[in-house]
Amino acid sequence: MKSPNTKFGLALAGLLALVLVASIPASAGSVTGIVHNGTNGNKIAPNVDILLIQLMGGMQVVANTKTDAQGQFHFDHPAIGQGPMLIRAVYKNVFFHQPLTPGTSNVDVTIYEPTTNPGAIQVPLRLLVFQPNGDKLMVGEEYSIQNNSNPPAAYFKQDGNFEFTIPQGAELDQVSTFGPSGMPVRQGTIDKGKGRYSIAYAFQPGNNGVRISYVLPYTGNQAQFRENSTYDAQRMLLVVPPTMQVASAGFTSAGQEQGYNVFSKESVKIGAGMDVTVSGTAPPPQDASAAGGPGPDQANGRDATASSGASPDTTVETAPARIGDEKWILLGGLAAIFAVGVGLLLRKQGIVEGTALAPAPPVSAAKARKAQRERERAASQPKAAPAPPPPPAVPPIEMVTREVHSNLDSLKDTLLRLELRRQAGTITDAEYALERGRAEQLLRDLVQG
Repeated sequence: MKSPNTKFGLALAGLLALVLVASIPASAGSVTGIVHNGTNGNKIAPNVDILLIQLMGGMQVVANTKTDAQGQFHFDHPAIGQGPMLIRAVYKNVFFHQPLTPGTSNVDVTIYEPTTNPGAIQVPLRLLVFQPNGDKLMVGEEYSIQNNSNPPAAYFKQDGNFEFTIPQGAELDQVSTFGPSGMPVRQGTIDKGKGRYSIAYAFQPGNNGVRISYVLPYTGNQAQFRENSTYDAQRMLLVVPPTMQVASAGFTSAGQEQGYNVFSKESVKIGAGMDVTVSGTAPPPQDASAAGGPGPDQANGRDATASSGASPDTTVETAPARIGDEKWILLGGLAAIFAVGVGLLLRKQGIVEGTALAPAPPVSAAKARKAQRERERAASQPKAAPAPPPPPAVPPIEMVTREVHSNLDSLKDTLLRLELRRQAGTITDAEYALERGRAEQLLRDLVQG
């Protein structure tokens, strides 16, 4: 039986190998899988094109094959295991993705027959998050999309099957989508003019989502604009930092989540236009994927009321303790939107993210000389007899185990968020290298300590 210390060493060594894998010469990795057709009872799908996509440095196809008569595929490639990748199945010109993470050697993919019937999807929730940064206002949107088609089918149109609008004067930043697997994939857009855009994406049966980010002028810490509804939404939420105000007819206070004030409106119909006013200031945005969330630890459902700066059209009332069944969407949406959307502002402002791992500022020469003189003066003073040292406190093995495991979990989360940010395009190669280097150094210190 291995001792706890031996287990520590093995765990630390394993994580160190994972962190430093990019600097080690790559050896070929392998992945196998089976493709099933979810529309016809999960029968095997032969002769389907399968692509292996590398996410590092952009989505690059590095290998391709076809499923055999048993619906199976196989890849051997040096990039497998070196970072997150995608398996893409192409069926009737529709893309179906499954993530391939390091350490995974088997990935099955489910494809579906395509449908062009717009009734296949519904929008349970539309979420808008507002975050100022100087004279710009970042807006992050998330559409929660449910595909309950029966028999199950993928809703897709080559010329665009999801349409959205951005307000007049807005600058579109990014659009990404995710399917039931949760893997976000950036999308190209089809510009239809006058602030109208569409994307061509296969919405699979189950939970899907579209995330959009754009920038609005924010002169004088205020913006007034019009939002349009391109779909019936069962619920719509407006989210702002607690130091800001937002007003729009029909929206009522819905409390706080993740330290942000939330305003809600039920049953927003297609074609509805909403005049929105946002005002006030807030701390500069931080990347939620690096900071652990968009706000402080205030997600305990405390009651809140609308700000005194809200317009007369906004009803002021005490909010319920929780938002409801869509809370999981809000929590995930806040972090995901800012992981995708805030990147543009951060890059423009030159903000260095991940300050938790930032090195200490250098000590000036004058301060160093002063510290040296104080040490010499202390050394010249007569020293009192030292008190007998207390008996060494030996922490319980269980406490050390928990501490090391906590550090390991934190580092794993940091590395995963870093890779996802690089994949989503919200971090430059230089920033990625800097943050990865800091994580590696932190791990070395932990091992040496």
